[in-house]
Amino acid sequence: GHLVRELDVFDGLMARAADRAAIHRRMLNRSKGPAVWGPPVQADRTLYRRAIDELLAASGVSRLIGEATELLVEQGRVTGLMVDGERVPARAVVIATGTFLDGALFCGMDRVAGGRTGERASVALASQLREWGVAQGRLKTGTPPRLDGRTIDWSRLAPQPSDRDSWAMSALPPDREDRPAQLACAIARTNDATHDVIRVNFDRSPLFAGAIEGRGPRYCPSIEDKIRRFGDRDGHQIFLEPEGLDSYLVYPNGISTSLPADVQQDFIHSIEGLERARIIRPGYAVEYEYADS
Repeated sequence: GHLVRELDVFDGLMARAADRAAIHRRMLNRSKGPAVWGPPVQADRTLYRRAIDELLAASGVSRLIGEATELLVEQGRVTGLMVDGERVPARAVVIATGTFLDGALFCGMDRVAGGRTGERASVALASQLREWGVAQGRLKTGTPPRLDGRTIDWSRLAPQPSDRDSWAMSALPPDREDRPAQLACAIARTNDATHDVIRVNFDRSPLFAGAIEGRGPRYCPSIEDKIRRFGDRDGHQIFLEPEGLDSYLVYPNGISTSLPADVQQDFIHSIEGLERARIIRPGYAVEYEYADS
């Protein structure tokens, strides 16, 4: 939330799009001073994508969609890039790498190339950046399994309603009055049985078997990393977040994992309220090349 508000100061679009798409708001740390308040929102994916499209169209920015495979350089200066085999001239190029540079997805010992599910990795560009010394190494992140919200027993979970006051991410005046309906999230919690399932399957995790070499994030470790590093904890919170107003997908924030799909199902079913939860898409880890700014 802090980062999004900093983008807003520089006239970035993310905060405005988030306000148009926010289906859950919850200001964190309100018991303390405003300097440490944390303003996260849960955004409807469809509404957010639509908002970005509309804001970009209104800004006059033109978009060329395709795969960038090579940076063009003349006399030590970038002069453009190749996109799907065509030369695109440019005075400057900004590479927003995300997780796509030579990305690989891991679910258990299964490995496939990709930047995220259903999208290809940027392999050719990564190779060029490595040759130039711009690519600095590999990092790792992950995502949790997506659950079918219709198979969750919400009555056994602690509800977390959206804030009553409709604070905004953007400091600019709202450009429209209509706001999406607000949905409640819910809190679940891992337990000793969950941790036991994960512990006995450490050897099936690519994170511990040596298949993944990249460093993971300090601030949001995978659930198997939490069990390994914080073994004395009797449970870890899971925030069950609906992905959209017209979607039954639920994002269980707090249990990103690269364990095999069958292990994911076993540890999900050990959690109160999720005993019958159906996994729509298993979680996975992403290892990717990063460029040091």
